[in-house]
Amino acid sequence: MTQHFTTSPQNTDRDAHIRDAQNAVIARMKSDPSKARSTVKTNGHISEGLACHVTQGRFEMMLDMGRAMGGECAGLSPGFHGRAAIAACVAMAVKMLAARESVRFEAVDVSVEMDFDDAALFGLGSGHAAPLDTRIAIDVTTDAADSTVRGIVDQALAWDIWYLALRDPQQVSTRLSVHEPGRVPGGRRAQHGKKHQ
Repeated sequence: MTQHFTTSPQNTDRDAHIRDAQNAVIARMKSDPSKARSTVKTNGHISEGLACHVTQGRFEMMLDMGRAMGGECAGLSPGFHGRAAIAACVAMAVKMLAARESVRFEAVDVSVEMDFDDAALFGLGSGHAAPLDTRIAIDVTTDAADSTVRGIVDQALAWDIWYLALRDPQQVSTRLSVHEPGRVPGGRRAQHGKKHQ
């Protein structure tokens, strides 16, 4: 972790907004612990080519592979989004906790660097397709003491969803369904032009 110092005027309006909003969420969870449990579902759909239309509620995006892998570059790759999720989640977690602790962090910069054995993606060799090594660098711009900064960062990482999803073993299950072309689950004929996920 690298710490930078700044003499810029402190504008705590945004931090106060973050702190108030999150304290309200914490208060609701304390009053009703069941509100802390949630399930989020994200869907991906591919038809022709490799471009994957991903939806989650009212949000959607297109992911694709590069032309060297047979894609059309219609969107950024899953790997980009995976690393982006970790970098953004760590940066946000650090900034959120600093705001709740009333410690002014002018900026938080996070980089995620991964090593891969690309041959393993095709079942070549004896390597593993998972990242071989991951390095996360966190740079904080603040006037706060180093011990304070380190304490906030360490605690934020201990609570960070996507950092922990990367670092720790997870319980993951899969379910496979196979359908005849032109039919939807349940045996009904698919309506022409209708997309099914």
